[in-house]
Amino acid sequence: MISAAQLRAARALVGLDQRALAEAAGLSVPTIQRMEASEGVIRGNVDSLMKLIAALDAAGVVLIGADAVSDAGGRGVRLRKR
Repeated sequence: MISAAQLRAARALVGLDQRALAEAAGLSVPTIQRMEASEGVIRGNVDSLMKLIAALDAAGVVLIGADAVSDAGGRGVRLRKR
């Protein structure tokens, strides 16, 4: 799962605006806007979420889940090691 805050942070981390992310994911700009405006975990069509996550992955974003091992805990994003 991905939260709205993670989505906004991931997009900022790789320097994509909403239009560029929408194009990369094959989604509409209003869909990206709706996802970013939601509270907490993004809810939506599974196909749309999979496209979104694949586009972020292709851009080099690693999504850190709430249950991932970390010192501080919590959700987050980071760039994949090259």
